[in-house]
Amino acid sequence: MIPDQMLRHFCRCLLLSLALVIAVNDTMAQSAPPNVIRIVVPAGAGSPPDVVSRIVANELSEAEGWRVIVENRPGALETLAMGEVLKQPADGRALLAMSLPTIAAPALLPNLGFRVETAFAPVIKISSGANVLVIHPSVPAKSVSELVGILKNQPNKFNFSSGPFGTPAHLIGELFKLRTGTRATHVPYQTTPQRIVDLLGGRNQFDFLTAVIALDLVASGKLRALAVTSSDRIAALKDTSTVVEQGFPDLVAEDWEGFAVKAGTPNEIVTRLNEAMNRALAKQKVRAAFANVGAEPAGGTPAEFGLLISSQLEHWGKVIRDSGIKMPH
Repeated sequence: MIPDQMLRHFCRCLLLSLALVIAVNDTMAQSAPPNVIRIVVPAGAGSPPDVVSRIVANELSEAEGWRVIVENRPGALETLAMGEVLKQPADGRALLAMSLPTIAAPALLPNLGFRVETAFAPVIKISSGANVLVIHPSVPAKSVSELVGILKNQPNKFNFSSGPFGTPAHLIGELFKLRTGTRATHVPYQTTPQRIVDLLGGRNQFDFLTAVIALDLVASGKLRALAVTSSDRIAALKDTSTVVEQGFPDLVAEDWEGFAVKAGTPNEIVTRLNEAMNRALAKQKVRAAFANVGAEPAGGTPAEFGLLISSQLEHWGKVIRDSGIKMPH
């Protein structure tokens, strides 16, 4: 017969062992990569966030053996995509492809219903890029200063075009007007082809195009590039100086993309996603694919991306408030 005291001790040890096994298995499950990952892109197919998301998704599928699906949910100033991710469990299986419009949403939509910085957990900054200030050849300016002079002499005579409200070209255009004290009419477009047609036709006189769109149009002489909005020159337009070089350091604006998950996702999963994406961004074929679309691979830690999100929310929120931008009804 086993004494009662020994039996009770044995049972306690058995229960403790079982608890440890369950805890280890739970930790392993939390840190394991999801079987299927959805990257929800708040923009249409072929847009910069869509393109870089697909490059990363393809590499993750090949290198990590994960099934990664890119899903386009454009519209409503990226709130459709944000809402889709927030409806999902906080398990890392749904990622939001974040970019400048995500940051603009809180300032443009006061009744958004949530705070971007607390509703989402940052995973990684994927890419950075520059926009190019381009003008129609009919505008007799060869530098940013000359364009500013023309706009000041003829306020509200010229139009600047962009994608929909809150997109990088729109925000940078408003920043340009604010910092230079100029006035021009903003003309937003839902589709890029029509925007380019009207720009080439002279109906709009300037724009802040993404580098990949600007390249051929500048090379063919259809548009003139005055400056890039980055602090350093870009390889694709190495002969085009930066806004910093031309004496406008407060016009520096980065066009970036990154991934975030729903807040509450276990740190272990965020870490696994971040590490896998950093490995992907270090691959030469990924870097080359990014270069083809005028983007620079970024990378880094979730904390670093979180700091970028916070600083961008503050910066662009102030630009939107100071510019008096209102969403059309």
